[in-house]
Amino acid sequence: MKKILFFLLVFCCFSGVNAQKSDSKDYSEAIKLIEVWLEAQKDYERIPAIMAIAVEDQEVIWEGAFGMANLEKEVNAEPTTLCSICSISKLFTSVAIMKLYDEGKLRLDDEISDLLPWFDLKQQFPDSGPITIRSLLTHSSGLPREANFPYWTGPDFPFPESEAIKEELKKQETLYQSSTYFQYSNLGLTLLGDVVEEVSGMPYDDYVEQNILKPLGLSNTFTELTEDLYGGKLAVGYSPLSRDLQREKINFFQAKGVKAAAGFSSNVQDLGKFASWQLRLRDTTTTEILKPSTLRNMHNVHWIDPDWETSWGLGFSVYKGSDGTKWISHGGSCPGYRTTLQINPESKRAYSVMINANGTNPGKYAQGIHAILEKLGMAKDTSVTSNRQKINLQQYVGYYDTTPWSSEVYISAWKDQLVMMSLPTSSPVDAMTFYKHIEGNTFRRIRDNEELGETLEFETGEDGNVVRFKSHGNYSRKITR
Repeated sequence: MKKILFFLLVFCCFSGVNAQKSDSKDYSEAIKLIEVWLEAQKDYERIPAIMAIAVEDQEVIWEGAFGMANLEKEVNAEPTTLCSICSISKLFTSVAIMKLYDEGKLRLDDEISDLLPWFDLKQQFPDSGPITIRSLLTHSSGLPREANFPYWTGPDFPFPESEAIKEELKKQETLYQSSTYFQYSNLGLTLLGDVVEEVSGMPYDDYVEQNILKPLGLSNTFTELTEDLYGGKLAVGYSPLSRDLQREKINFFQAKGVKAAAGFSSNVQDLGKFASWQLRLRDTTTTEILKPSTLRNMHNVHWIDPDWETSWGLGFSVYKGSDGTKWISHGGSCPGYRTTLQINPESKRAYSVMINANGTNPGKYAQGIHAILEKLGMAKDTSVTSNRQKINLQQYVGYYDTTPWSSEVYISAWKDQLVMMSLPTSSPVDAMTFYKHIEGNTFRRIRDNEELGETLEFETGEDGNVVRFKSHGNYSRKITR
């Protein structure tokens, strides 16, 4: 059942849940394509489950889930399903650090050795600049990527406790001079979790819970994976596809001492709230956890690598997207889980996608959802002068078999037109073709310059229902999904 605030859409094919709360925008046609696309990609890529959300400022445009949170026990995925968010944990650590900064309890240029007296990692470059809070937030500190333990090694993923990480520091050394290169570092953000404890005088978990999670109402975000929910509300994680196209169950793990960098769990609903808080704070002058100016500063570029390929803010990845606009984001990849959170300040939209398997790219789904919604915004509605009232476009809606040239296409209504989307596809908008109704069951393709191209003709059976279409003289039959 799909839930829309002002109207109800029932889509039999999917387990996704919709929420639309805009009295001026009808996203229903775009949402239908989003769901068709994600459902198809789940099947073609053999993904156990995809959970996703799209928010516009303070409103949920849509949320949905497809597939299984637990394949063995056939537990359906829901928007409420929890996953490891892995490195998105770093955003909560970064917000905690910047709250202490706002309170005057630390400075961005404070050296880590001054804040953590036990810090004794070897600096192998005598001429290096200092390792500071700022350089840790931007991954430019020169520290190695990981603590001195093989915790990404399966099948058991032996994450160490915090004290063991501290003890091993003296056996490690810097990779680069500070402020020379971008080197993503789980160790660096782990140390910032220690800074939160040292400066606040509170356990890291308690500080985050009291100062970030509770104030934002993130009741389904935790600083660990909740073991008693595993296999039910907490999704089981699965491996990348093997050569025989199978995914294996990944063992349960806890990040333990690395939790500040990679230990959190959450769901797309809570990450949607987290994104809405950021969009809200950017447009106000009132402090809410952070000062607005502090969050905007975190969203600015503070580091650009010498190759000009990587740019980073304070905790956040900050970059120019393919659409030319600024994007604020972070991804997560842990054993059995891939997640993303992407915020576009210009459109005031944000997206989170969670997948309970490795070897996948949730970022392409977030970008695809965004592209479909943007396409809807650019579409011209000529329904006032169209034939929409003369013809029921819904009779053409459905899946059509286009083998051997492609697997299938889906045809849907799009304002007063039809849209055909090839499946599967990594770029749904690029796979969309639009058609204008001419007469009867005949349509013509709308070219990019709005001129009309070849015809698309539908044929009906004895019962009057559409059974196939003809394009370029060849037929594709309608199929049931």
